[in-house]
Amino acid sequence: MSKKIILSGIQATGNLTLGNYLGAINNWKKMQEDYECNYMIADLHTLTIRNNPENLRKNTLNLLALYISAGINPEKSNIFIQSHVAEHAELAWILNCYTYMGELSRMTQFKDKSAKHADNINSGLFTYPVLMAADILLYQADLVPVGEDQKQHLELTRDLAERFNSIYGETFKVPEPFIQGVAARVMGLQEPTSKMSKSSSIPNDSIFLNDEPDVILKKFKKAVTDSENIVRFDVKEKPGISNLISIYSAITGKTKQDIEKEFEGKGYGDFKVAVAEAVIEELKPMQEKYKELKDNPDYLEKIYKTGAEKAKIIANKTLKDVYEKIRISFIEERKYECLQIMLK
Repeated sequence: MSKKIILSGIQATGNLTLGNYLGAINNWKKMQEDYECNYMIADLHTLTIRNNPENLRKNTLNLLALYISAGINPEKSNIFIQSHVAEHAELAWILNCYTYMGELSRMTQFKDKSAKHADNINSGLFTYPVLMAADILLYQADLVPVGEDQKQHLELTRDLAERFNSIYGETFKVPEPFIQGVAARVMGLQEPTSKMSKSSSIPNDSIFLNDEPDVILKKFKKAVTDSENIVRFDVKEKPGISNLISIYSAITGKTKQDIEKEFEGKGYGDFKVAVAEAVIEELKPMQEKYKELKDNPDYLEKIYKTGAEKAKIIANKTLKDVYEKIRISFIEERKYECLQIMLK
C-alpha cells in the first residue's frame, strides 16, 4: 500500500520557538518513516503583515536550515518554499471563487490578527485560510498536522474540497486532521494562558531555538508559576507549572504522573532548572547542525530548488485537473525557465 500524504508548513517570520519545535517540527521528523511528507516554508502567508524583504529572504533560508538541522531529511521528505510553486497562488484564486464571505468572517484567527494589526487589516489577512486550503489540496494530502488553533481552517479546507467535488466530480482528497500529542500547544513562560509565539513582545516569554544555554536557563528560572510550590499538573489552577510539566514530558518522554512523583517534595526552583537542562540538551545537536548549514548556502539552494521541482510536478497535475473541470485552458508543459529568459 502507498503511504499516506502529509502537507504542513511554518511561516517564515522571525525565529522559531520551542513551541514550533515540540508542536510541529519534532513530530514531522517522526512522520518521515511512515508517511509521504511535504514540508513547505510558507513565505506567501507572511505577506499579510508588512515585512522587510531582506529579512524575509533571510528568515526563509534560516527556516530551511532549521528544518534540516532539526531532523527533516531531504532524502525522505520534500522540502520546498511556497512561493517557488506558482500553483499555490493560482489554486487559491480559484478556491476563493467557491468560498463564502460568511465562512471567512467566522474565522477566529482573522479576528485575533486583526486586533493585533489594526493598522493593516488587508484582504489577504481575511482570505489567507483559502491559500492554506490551496496548499493542502494541491498535494492531495490525506493528513494535515494541526494544532487546536488551526482546526477551524482545516474544516474550511474540507468544506471547499467537498463543495468542489460535489459540483465537478472527484477532484480533491478531503484531508483529515492529524492532531499532535502532549506538547502540541506550548504556552508562553510569562503568559502561560497564551500560546508561545515567535512574535511575542513580552520579555522572556518565548524560548527561541537559537537561544544560548545561559539564556534558556535564565528564561526558565523567570517562568511564571504560582505560590503553591508543588509540582502538580492542573491547567486551570496552575497553568504555569502545567506548561513546564508538558514541556518536560514532551522532551523526556515521562508521563505527567511520573514527573509529579520525581519532584515530590521539591520546589519550583529545582524543577525549573531540570526543565531548562532538558531543553538545552535537546536543542544542542540541532543548534550545532544549524550553524554548519548557515555557512553552506550552496547546499541550501540545492535543497530548495530540488524541492520546488518535485512539488511542481504534483501541484501541476492537480491544477491541470482543476482547470479541465472548470473548462479553463491549460499549458500542458509549463516552461518556467524559458519564460524567465523571454522576460529578461
